[in-house]
Amino acid sequence: MISIKNLQKSFGALEVLRGISFDIADGETVAIIGQSGCGKSVLLKHIIGLMKPDAGEVIIDGINASKARHLELQKLRRNIGFLFQGAALFDSMTVLENVTLGLREHGERDPAILAQITKEKLALVGLKNIENVMPSDLSGGMKKRVALARALATEPRYMFYDEPTTGLDPVTSDQIDELVQNLTARLHVTSLIVTHDMFTVQRIAKRVIFLNEGRVHFDGTPSELSASSDAAVVQKFLERYRTPAK
Repeated sequence: MISIKNLQKSFGALEVLRGISFDIADGETVAIIGQSGCGKSVLLKHIIGLMKPDAGEVIIDGINASKARHLELQKLRRNIGFLFQGAALFDSMTVLENVTLGLREHGERDPAILAQITKEKLALVGLKNIENVMPSDLSGGMKKRVALARALATEPRYMFYDEPTTGLDPVTSDQIDELVQNLTARLHVTSLIVTHDMFTVQRIAKRVIFLNEGRVHFDGTPSELSASSDAAVVQKFLERYRTPAK
């Protein structure tokens, strides 16, 4: 499981995380939501060890990721798949080279094994016969799928998604949401989704954590969030998605 304990982080005088605490059990699908600047991405970077907290701890499978040394952190990250907000594919690499990047970093060098894993993971995300294609020749939705195949290549137990539908049209967003939902059920992974998209939350998440001013403001199910009336800040956030933008 993942356990976040009193996580605190400041950048100069700016307090971003102000005592974040919650647990994520094995198999849960949890969405982290909140307004821009509330600390969602900073929290995610702490969980995977890209940032160190000023105080508090991140415990993953009994390992303190906040204090882990490089080799221990690398071993831990092999169990983590990460889908970046902008897909983050390397333009100079083929699809195969992008998908197998993590595997090669962890020491796999057999071309046949790398090719087979690429084929399998691309099939999981609904793609085939694009191993030698360059990212520049892919649509936005296809790039997201390739990035997801890369995240799945190491057979992770945990999947982290940073704004998985940002920049995509509604139809493609729906397809990515459905894909994430199906993969989570099929592969039995624990999923953490950082998003501002309430449509994604309603479709995928079983639990929602709402951050506000660096603290956990709400922790419950999507239906409980929609019915919540005790927090004006939550309702103001939700209203943005009930009212079409002008």
